[in-house]
Amino acid sequence: MSYAIYFAPPEESPWWRFGARWLGRDAATGAAVEQPAVEGIDAGAFAALTAAPRRYGFHATLKAPFALREGATAQALAAAVECLAAARAPFRLPPLAVERLRDFLALVPVAHESRIGDLAADCVRALDCFRAPPTPGELARRRSAGLSARQDRYLLEWGYPYVLADFRFHLTLTGSLAGIAPAQATAVVAAATRALAGLAGEPLWLDALCLYEEREPGGPFRLAARFPLGAGALRLAR
Repeated sequence: MSYAIYFAPPEESPWWRFGARWLGRDAATGAAVEQPAVEGIDAGAFAALTAAPRRYGFHATLKAPFALREGATAQALAAAVECLAAARAPFRLPPLAVERLRDFLALVPVAHESRIGDLAADCVRALDCFRAPPTPGELARRRSAGLSARQDRYLLEWGYPYVLADFRFHLTLTGSLAGIAPAQATAVVAAATRALAGLAGEPLWLDALCLYEEREPGGPFRLAARFPLGAGALRLAR
């Protein structure tokens, strides 16, 4: 079993519904969701294009998936995530925009917000004691993407190359665009931009750390628990 620490919108929010519909799966229930029709690309091709992020659910990575080290338990990990979340205050995210990152589409903040990177770095460092080292196969797979020297160092130290100085907050919308025609890629960008415009009046808060789990190797990730930020402060206030 593998675990990950993600940000994901509340399940009852329009943001969650947008992500579940776009990707075709609700990561809380595991249920399939009918995807939107995208003019210029057929339903099967769109389903294939979103297959990779569908497995993980609509989210932004704070600590990438990892197996537990020997002696670590899921219960202890959950307690540590809850403690980490309780000590930090929620904050509103800047507006998001559709952007191409490397060869995939994602939603990214249009303005810098230092608290995002700070929280992600805290998750990477504070929870690393639970992580098993990457296997040789995992190292080879990551390195096949072409890493910088710093990213390779991060991979060895933290199990994932895109952390700390190389971290960029994003909510993934597609897998690789390399295999589709430029006109289809343009159509997907336009559809995502229109869908995002429908959320313009909906604020998005980074208000919880979400623990996700993969119960079987290669299987879908499911939301296992949501730990609100600032819960410790709320308890003190009472």
